[in-house]
Amino acid sequence: MITSQQTEKLQKLVEAAQVITIVQAENPDADSLGTSTALTEILSAQGKEVHNQCSVEIPKYMRYIPGWEHVETTYEKSDLVIVVDASAKSLLQKSLEIIPNDIPWVTLDHHKTQTDIDFLELGINDSDYPAAALVLYDIASQLNWEINKTAATALIFAIQGDTLGLTSVATQPDTMRAVADLLESHDLNIGELEAKRRELSRKPLKVIEYKQKLMQRTELHFDNALVTVEIPLEEIKEISDLYNPAALFMEEMRVAEEVRLALAFKVYDDRITGKLREINDAPFCDKLAGAFGGGGHPYAAGFKVHDRTIEELKPEVLKKFYELLEEHHS
Repeated sequence: MITSQQTEKLQKLVEAAQVITIVQAENPDADSLGTSTALTEILSAQGKEVHNQCSVEIPKYMRYIPGWEHVETTYEKSDLVIVVDASAKSLLQKSLEIIPNDIPWVTLDHHKTQTDIDFLELGINDSDYPAAALVLYDIASQLNWEINKTAATALIFAIQGDTLGLTSVATQPDTMRAVADLLESHDLNIGELEAKRRELSRKPLKVIEYKQKLMQRTELHFDNALVTVEIPLEEIKEISDLYNPAALFMEEMRVAEEVRLALAFKVYDDRITGKLREINDAPFCDKLAGAFGGGGHPYAAGFKVHDRTIEELKPEVLKKFYELLEEHHS
């Protein structure tokens, strides 16, 4: 639950700042991007100079979210930093290298992860919310911050992104009410927004062809309870700007029979990342990711490892998955 003490402190920090930097993690998604661009609109309307920072370029398939074009990889001197949809240093390493920590830092998050940012001025993190955008929506409601049409559109796209189009287990009646309020307040039509999203995020045929090859490499484990795929660096470089390779894998696994959990490994030169999604009765993604320094929700999570090869890491992950599966059944 977001307390009045937290929102009052945030209000004072915002009032005291003239230039504000909003930061996303190094793996932006619809929730992080929509929340950050909505917050940019909200704070700009209050007369603040707002910069939007992310250490990677926004991929083409996410550019249906209004305000994406204002996201910069560089940092401009500011009086306040607000991190959205992240609380862990491991997700902000490049931003931490260029943004000083002698100014106030705030996090607005919804992941079931304790922050390790030891210089944080204020952390607002509530895992009861299925999206960071809903954390921002409730804060704005409590503080009577104006949400204009552009911000409302960004928030709706963000909420849809982290709730699988309002169909995930984490979606609650309050989620629906928030979306309905945003639609009604600005005479928006969810069908028209969805048509816009589909039009601006269509997959090139190159992506469809790649997806066919990717799915042929999937591996099944433990009587099909776990399905994994490995995505090498050359494919990440070739495809990621057009579409997230891990998402291509996940969208097929969502409708797979027998599969309990899907896991995509991305193998970089200096790290391996894991993206996890619960498919059917395996609500322990956060525990599995947490065993490898990551975090998230029971139904979706991720991790990043620097000190192991895929040959070393994968057996450890499989072993931990089996332990958690057995524990869930007991």
